[in-house]
Amino acid sequence: MKMKRKHGRKRALKNVYSLMLEDDVVAAIDRLAYLQNTNRSGLVNRILAEYASVVTPEQRIREAFGRITALLDGQGSFRLAVAPSDTMLSLSSALLYKYNPTVKYSVELYRTAASGVGELRVSMRTQNRTLIAYMMRFYELWSGIEASYLGDVLFRAEDGKYARRLRLRKGSDAADLGERIAAYIRTFDTALKVYFSQLEDERAATREMERIFRAYLQNDGAIL
Repeated sequence: MKMKRKHGRKRALKNVYSLMLEDDVVAAIDRLAYLQNTNRSGLVNRILAEYASVVTPEQRIREAFGRITALLDGQGSFRLAVAPSDTMLSLSSALLYKYNPTVKYSVELYRTAASGVGELRVSMRTQNRTLIAYMMRFYELWSGIEASYLGDVLFRAEDGKYARRLRLRKGSDAADLGERIAAYIRTFDTALKVYFSQLEDERAATREMERIFRAYLQNDGAIL
């Protein structure tokens, strides 16, 4: 099922407060925030939450991202693209095709689970229409395989890009969420590489893609 619109989701309740801080403290906070790919408010909120032993949505997201990074970064062709932000993590993976294009996997995790836990986006920087057409065909075949086992899956695919809603069964903690998302990305990437290795025989590629997905469901299939 294609996603018709942006996902409406609630954000964690936040209010504006005034604090009296020394200029040197603010300058140091801003430097740290820049290095950690966040902003001043986010970093101050994190520091205060850790000091007061309050678990915030951002802490859960960081833990999940940490697990994804530990499982994928440097494993096979996966590389961390940029340092994770408060809600976004990006990885890249090389694809064996003409000019060795790079596939980018971006994971956005929501602060609340009202609309699922997040979204996976897949993209590639290319103007090659043949390559884009192959990517679109892969998304079509992959989504068909998922639908046959899971029912409706919320996704959208256009101009060589793909986005899929991520949901998880209840009771999973942040580390488990990270493991499940990493497993799904690894499965998706493996299937993509199989498809491109058998472009001359789509039926054989599709059969192998389905086998890969079945194995994923048997071992790690908590992402819906």
